[in-house]
Amino acid sequence: MQRRADERAAQVPTLVREHLPGYRVHSVALLGEGLDNVVYEINGELMVRFCKAPDPGRRAARADREARLLTVVAGISPLPVPEPRFVAADQGCFAYAKIPGVALLELAPALRPAHAAAIAATLGNLLAALHAIPAGRVAGLVNTDDEPLVQWRQDAAGLFATVAGQVPAGRREPVAAFLRDPPPAGGHPLAFSHNDLGIEHVLIDPATWAVTGIVDWSDAAITDPAYDFGLLYRDLGPAALAAGLASYRAGDVSGIRERAVFYARCAVLEDLAHGVATGQDAYVSKSLAALGWLFPA
Repeated sequence: MQRRADERAAQVPTLVREHLPGYRVHSVALLGEGLDNVVYEINGELMVRFCKAPDPGRRAARADREARLLTVVAGISPLPVPEPRFVAADQGCFAYAKIPGVALLELAPALRPAHAAAIAATLGNLLAALHAIPAGRVAGLVNTDDEPLVQWRQDAAGLFATVAGQVPAGRREPVAAFLRDPPPAGGHPLAFSHNDLGIEHVLIDPATWAVTGIVDWSDAAITDPAYDFGLLYRDLGPAALAAGLASYRAGDVSGIRERAVFYARCAVLEDLAHGVATGQDAYVSKSLAALGWLFPA
């Protein structure tokens, strides 16, 4: 994996010069790598993201599709999102200007609660704008992601079996009780959404704690509008969920609230398992903290 990352880094300067004639590359730094993408920072101001799908055709299609999607989202989002500077579909990559800010996941956990409601209110306004986009406007750019809630519960049960030893003893029975209960009723409407609005994708000005942008739209889909609210609840707590729904201004949100709580409880087990498997302590620590409000003893 390291060799492949080094090879990509070596080709980045040529790729940038080819698509941005006259642009001088002084530095290339690996900014981050996940399961689906790897991102490099050029000169501290330009981001180049490669899709890691093994099939070249799939890499090309994903890069082209996400770049076109970001152009649509940038036109309606009240917050900055990556806006493509160039697309190199044959390389499975696109580039965009760096958005100022630091991922909320990287800021001091002890300081998050004081700012959680204000951040969530801003994100609730973003979700209102996204959910209002007609499905036809993003047709062909995103898929539909509407897994049955009973499948969510089954998957969460499987994850709990792998991380139960990491869960504090006083939380294990509440988690088990949740996994025994039936999920909320189905039949919910679908809407376009980010579909992965965890705090690792929310950029923050560390001086003011204002939201400066939203990144990583690779999972965007037509999906349950409650899901991203569930991630707000998972990562930022009850006050954040209340503030996010209050700024959403979509009438009766009781159904969204119920499903958001359900998704948050499933997703925290997924994040905990991910953190344990990859050795990322930030995911483990935030998940263990969230168990306190998601599964009260």
